[in-house]
Amino acid sequence: MSTKGDMAKQYFLEGYNCSQAVLLAFAEDLGIEKKTAVMISSGFGGGIGRMREVCGAVSGMVMAAGLKYGSDNPKNFEAKKELYKKIQKLAEEFRKDNGSIICKDLLGLSEKEKITSTPEKRTAEYYKKRPCPELVKFAADLVDKFIKN
Repeated sequence: MSTKGDMAKQYFLEGYNCSQAVLLAFAEDLGIEKKTAVMISSGFGGGIGRMREVCGAVSGMVMAAGLKYGSDNPKNFEAKKELYKKIQKLAEEFRKDNGSIICKDLLGLSEKEKITSTPEKRTAEYYKKRPCPELVKFAADLVDKFIKN
């Protein structure tokens, strides 16, 4: 039986970005259509629009947790507080095991590297130099464990 992490990794290897891969692993369980999950999370890849900021796997993890634990009542401050507490805990777990939640740090990129909007082609060389498949696996397994507890 495959885990949510295995599913997320497979989605990433199919060409979905980090955020899409993680959210897709939970879409059915959280009552969201696959196409909707893909579209909502599409701009969060590459550290939000390939700006190399918050890791897309972390963003996908946050979206999944928000769908599970979020509130649709803007005046429910207790629900917001509880959700934010959960998100901070998830982010801290991710950071503890991976060293950061920031894309450029996780990829070992320098501040001088030029930010472009052009995604890289998914080649064997791309996968050799990127930790992304393992990061989406980790993020999805982390949020799955969190939901089950």
